Amino acid sequence: MTVPAPTIRSQITAIILAGGQGKRMGGKDKGLVKFCNHSLIQSVIEKILPQVEHVMINANRNTAEYEAFGYPVIADAVTDFQGPLAGFMAAMNAVSSNYIVCVPCDGPMLSDKLVQRLYSQLERENTDIAVAHDGNRMQPVYVLISTHLKTSLQEYLQSGERKIDRWYANHKISIVDFSDIPETFININTRQERDSLQNKRNAA
Repeated sequence: MTVPAPTIRSQITAIILAGGQGKRMGGKDKGLVKFCNHSLIQSVIEKILPQVEHVMINANRNTAEYEAFGYPVIADAVTDFQGPLAGFMAAMNAVSSNYIVCVPCDGPMLSDKLVQRLYSQLERENTDIAVAHDGNRMQPVYVLISTHLKTSLQEYLQSGERKIDRWYANHKISIVDFSDIPETFININTRQERDSLQNKRNAA
């Protein structure tokens, strides 16, 4: 497993995004959906925890269930399920670290190289945001962000904007190549996708 150096880990708080409505999952809270005998979010926690100093969960419902995992739970900074940027804002309001790294609760194939690669390229290119790219497209919710962008994000949300790529375009950004491990971005949106991936995992 690739584990970032302690000095890097201490600067980063992981935010697991579990604030969506789960429409394609029939309204189920995706983070709590069972996958390989435990919840999806437990799989993500296990993968991200060795890579960072602190973990928080961004959730807008079932707060007690998420708190049971033992990590702080924060709700969106704006109401009515406004998308991942609302989760980013809630995180920036809550953390004291220099960076947040965001990952979705429905991506159980998370790479143990994620944080190291994002941080290394951000530092090398002297940028404020490092976003993963799977070789075909950007994966905008797998991202490392400097928390000094808090005011910028707050102003963007207050203007009524919600598009994640438009906010990224306002800043210095690194696009980080993960084309060698695109499976890290497999996510589960439906019961059928859950069952298919679970069967593959069990057969491996």
